[in-house]
Order: sequence, then C-alpha cells, then structure tokens
Amino acid sequence: MTTRLALAVAVTLGLALPAYSAVAATPAANTAQQANPFFADSPLPLHYPQFDKIKDSDFAPAFDAGMAQQLKEVEAIANNKAKPTFDNTLIALEKSGDILDRATTVFFSLVGADTNDVRKKLQADYSARFAAHSDAIALNGKLFARIQTLYDTRSQLGLDAEGVRLVEKYYDNYVRAGAKLNDADKTKLKAMNAELAKLGTTFSQNVQNEVNASAVIVDDVKQLDGLSAEQIAAAAEAAKARKLDGKYVIALLNTTGQPPLTNLRNRDLRQKIYEASITRGSRGGQFDNTALVSRIMQLRADKAKLMGFDNFAAYNLTNQTAKTPEAVNAMLGQLAPAAVANARREAADLQAMIDKEQKAAGKPTFALEAWDWAFYSEKVRQAKYNFDESQLKPYFEMKSVLEDGVFHAANLEYGLTFKQRTDLPVYHDDVTVYDVFDADGSQLAIFIFDPYARASKRGGAWMNSYVSQSALTGFKPVVANHLNIPKPPAGQPTLLTWDEVSTTFHEFGHALHGMFSNVKYPYFSGTAVPRDFVEFPSQVNEMWADNPVILKNYAKHYQNGSAMPQELLDKVIAAAKFNQGFATTEYLGAAMLDQRWHQIGPDQVPAAKDVMAFERAALEKDGIYYAPVPPRYKTPYFSHIMGGYSAGYYAYIWSEVLDANTQKWFRENGGLSRKNGDHFRETLLSKGGSVDAMELFRNFAGHEPQIEPLLEKRGLTEGGGKK
Repeated sequence: MTTRLALAVAVTLGLALPAYSAVAATPAANTAQQANPFFADSPLPLHYPQFDKIKDSDFAPAFDAGMAQQLKEVEAIANNKAKPTFDNTLIALEKSGDILDRATTVFFSLVGADTNDVRKKLQADYSARFAAHSDAIALNGKLFARIQTLYDTRSQLGLDAEGVRLVEKYYDNYVRAGAKLNDADKTKLKAMNAELAKLGTTFSQNVQNEVNASAVIVDDVKQLDGLSAEQIAAAAEAAKARKLDGKYVIALLNTTGQPPLTNLRNRDLRQKIYEASITRGSRGGQFDNTALVSRIMQLRADKAKLMGFDNFAAYNLTNQTAKTPEAVNAMLGQLAPAAVANARREAADLQAMIDKEQKAAGKPTFALEAWDWAFYSEKVRQAKYNFDESQLKPYFEMKSVLEDGVFHAANLEYGLTFKQRTDLPVYHDDVTVYDVFDADGSQLAIFIFDPYARASKRGGAWMNSYVSQSALTGFKPVVANHLNIPKPPAGQPTLLTWDEVSTTFHEFGHALHGMFSNVKYPYFSGTAVPRDFVEFPSQVNEMWADNPVILKNYAKHYQNGSAMPQELLDKVIAAAKFNQGFATTEYLGAAMLDQRWHQIGPDQVPAAKDVMAFERAALEKDGIYYAPVPPRYKTPYFSHIMGGYSAGYYAYIWSEVLDANTQKWFRENGGLSRKNGDHFRETLLSKGGSVDAMELFRNFAGHEPQIEPLLEKRGLTEGGGKK
C-alpha cells in the first residue's frame, strides 16, 4: 500500500509489523509471482481488477511480498545520503508499495462486498500485521527527519500550492501517528495499534455474523399480512436457502430500524423483529460485543493520552473541519432540542392514529412503541398526503432509477454519458459495470454498481475506489457503489422504496467525487478529504432525486412505462419534510452517543457489564433519549465508530450544513444546469484533498456556511421544530 494509504489505515482505523525481509527469489517463486495478479498492474482497461484471475490464495503472498517490498523502498528513502528533496522523499513515498496497494485495495473491497470464511480468516490474521507495517513506516525516525527538514523549509522548495500542501499533510500525519514520541512510548503505541486492529476486525465480523444469525423465522404466512407478494416470496426463498422449506425468514439489516416494520400489521411480529435487531451484540453468546467495546474505548482513551490529548475525540478531530469536540457538541446540542420536540409532535400524531383505529375496532388502545413508529408513520403520511410507499414503488424500478435518474442527472449537470459493458470480469453476478465518458467524449472512469443485499456483504451503503486518479501515476478512476437492496425472486422486478432511491443518488455523489478527481498526487485523490466533509458532495447529489425534471425521466411504471402522475409526484415533493423529527432524532442519538464514548478519559471507561448503562445515561444526559425513537445504531452494532468514523459520525449532519447551503446556492443560481454543475466540479469536486476543505466550500459558494438552511431543510425552524 502507498505510505498515504498505510497511514490512513493506521490513523483512521486505529490499526498497528516487525520488519519483514524479502525472500530470495527462486524459479518456483518467480513463477508463482508471475501467476499472481497483484504483482503487476492489471492489463485491463484503466487497470480494472482482474476478478476472474484473483484467487483467495493470491492475497497472502501479495501481502507478504508487498510489505517486504515497501519496507525495502522506505529504508532506501530513509537512508538516502543525499539531502532530502521533495522528489527523493515524498514523491518516492507516494510511489512506494504498489503490490501491497493493489492487493489490499481489492481485498478490503471484497471483505465488505462479498466476504467468505477464507477472507475473514485472512482479515483476522493480517489486521495486526498491517497495523504494525504502518507503524514501521510512520515511526521510522530517519524517515521522519527527512520529512521534518522538508516541512521546515517548505517555503524555499519552489513548490506549487499542491506540493506545499503535500509536505504539510505528510508532516501532520506522521506527527499524529506518533513520530515525535520517545522510543518507549512508540513501543506502547505499537502494542495499542496492534490490539486495536485485532479487536476492530473481531467487532466487525461479529456484527456481520450476528445480522445473519438473528434473522426472524416465521411459521405462518398469515403473520406476514401487510407485506407485498414479492416480499413474502423473498422471505420464502430466504427460508429455503436455510433449509427451512415452508417457513419464512425476515433478514435483518445492520440498523436499528428494519424495513418490514413499515408494512407488517402483526404487532407482535413487529416487536419480535425490533427486539431481535436492538439486542444484537449485547445479549451474551459468541457475538456479544460489549467486552470488545469496553476494551476498544479503553485503548483509544489511553492512546489519546499518550499522544497528549484529553480524549480520543480531541485527538481525532484535529485534522477535521470541526477541529474540536466543543465545536461538534455545540452544533449537535443546537439541533437536539428542536429535533426531539419535532419527534414528540410526530409521535402525538401517531398516537392519535392508534387511538382512532383501536376505538373503531372496539379494542383498547396502546401506547406508541419503537416497533410501531414506521408502521403508523406510514399510515399518517398516507392520511396527510394521500399516498404510501406501495403507490411509489412501481415507478421506481432499479435500472430506471440508475440509468434514467442518476445517470440522467449527471448528464444534465456535468455532460457525462454512460455505456454498460459486459466484457469485464466481476466478483459477483449481481454486479454491473459501466464506462463513464466526459462531455468531450473521452473516457473519464469505470463505474461498478453492486446493489443487492446478501449474507456475504456488510450492511449499509458505501463507495470505494479500486483505482484512484493521479497525474503522478497517470491512472484514471475505477469506482464502485454498494447498496443493500433486498433482491427479489427470480423474474421479478427490483422496485425501490423512496429511501432506497435517495440512497442510490447519495452514493453516486461519492462516485462523482472520485471520478472527477483531478489532482497530481495520489495522497489527495478523490474522496481523500476530512471525514466531516466527505459526505457533503454525496448529500448534494440527493437533491436531484426529487427534482421534477429528473423525477419525470425515471419515475415510470415498470409494467407499462407510464409516467408517475403529476399529482403523486407533487405529493412526494410535498412530503419531503415528513417524519424529519424521527429521522433527525435517531441520527443525532447515534452521533451524540459516538461523541460521549470518545470524549471520556482513560479512567472513565465502563466495564463490559456497564456498556449499555453508559449508553442510556449518555443519551439522557444529552437530552436525546426518547424511547420511541432509539439511535440509528446502538453501541454493540455501531460499526461506523469502531472503524473510520470513530468520533466522526457527526460528519453526516456537519456535512449537511454545507449541503443545505449548496442546495440554496443552486436554487438561487438557476438550479440544474451545465453551468452550475461545471462550477461545482471545477471549484470543489475535482480538487480532492489538495485544498483545505472549507476553502473549497468558500471557493464554490462565495461565503461561509450558515446553519439556517439546514434547519429549514430538516423542518427544525421555529415553526417546524417546536410546539
């Protein structure tokens, strides 16, 4: 892996190798290397991975040889007797670790998208070794001395702005990785990083394994009343896959809320599904994560103290746009009261609906519970706006949403065109591949689309880069979007919910950020920006989902091609702020919980038995605890904060401030147009991390971000957020 990526692993994931030595090449070893697809650049277009030739047995040899190769390269740089220069130090580091970079990029992409037992074992076996490899580079004293020299003389090196920034970022990352610690503290740090790497891998694997193990089994189809015929058929197929013929399996997603709760009329089954979801990772057994949480938080707090910070949030936020925990607390604290007030008002509407229905049926009423919210909010939405999800879904066939919606918006805004290709290998039959062409007809990128949920795939939705753009390497981007849409039975169309439509647009915003990258150095490519900025371009791209011009182009009935009626289209737009009290409160619950975990000192970390009590107390202290609206993720299955989003889950709402300002800018400047899209691309999307994030925003918008547009967007203004 390049030093840039090695440090990214070490710093953002908390990962930590003894020195590896290259094995003497033998004829047999040379033959094996030639057969291993990671030992040379892929010959496929844009260096697209050779998925048809990659075997699980290729990874370990590539990891071992790649780490040995990079350490040899780093030693040569560190021990170079020539005076440190930008080229012989930083450019050399940027070019180091090619074998490891290729192998780890594909490996970790597949671990997320299509894992198996072999890959899980490799992940567990190598996590600490990768972390130690990062430390072997970041804590190399001779190497850091060269970087320090360049940093101290950066104004005299004759570099352009991007070159100066590269010097500064390398220096900052090495300092954050512990380069200035004494030898004893470096030894402590290496041990912490190694243990954190192992624990993080175990946590993520426990989460995925328990999601699959916690599926709810239903014996009688009558209990599934409210689900569509397609959903019931999918549940039957899922049961058959588990050798439970005649039964039905409701699979879980890795969120607190579960999609079937919106439609299931059987309240007992709704409660069963909800409780199966919310107790994951904390009910004992092999997948219980509470002890892991306690140990991870202890190690992070200890690491922060070792690095000279009061807590891990203070350490982790120094290179984000927020800078300090106090800034994050202030923003979240400003939103929480209005969000909860809005949620309580929504809850009153739901309770009124419950009371009305129970009275009409001659039955006693009951108090709204968390497992009732999705079901009755859908009823209230139908009553308020006279439509429900079942009316929308026939107009949201997945391929139409992607090609006639997402791609069409990118064409109108940026001039991009797309062509599906079937000649490139894929790692799973569900995957579709597209060439992406710029407005001048030249190839911009390759886009991989992987939409369906499966047992081998982690939860959520995400984008990753298989190949990152860089003028230094001459590479163009190969990027992928991954979703978790339930796959319908064979022969049935894939019809999306509105939330799934929005997610498809959102993730493609990340893809655009990667595809539009136009930077010199790999370090700055694509989405290599602060965590609390990276969600901004993707959130902006969501705005086109309900844009009338775009919506009319893709919202067509999957059977007869008829356009969504204007009346229904208007209702979709009018309902945009519906249920925002719930949506904001469940998000803020998770974001504030993340901060509470990472703003404690080493002597405040709870034991495993007290993890859930700590969570409850933290939510109550922040005024965000509201039983009918639990956090989007509870601690034992909160994978974001055990990975790259530690102390950073606030990033979504922080970025949404910028998003709301940007949406306002587009409206005030004529909306969807090539002129506006090109301005956004040129001033912001193409720059990656080569310019300070907030400077990029100011260059685009012409002013500092303001919070009022977000409050309006979320329905949290005086009139919308308070009783």
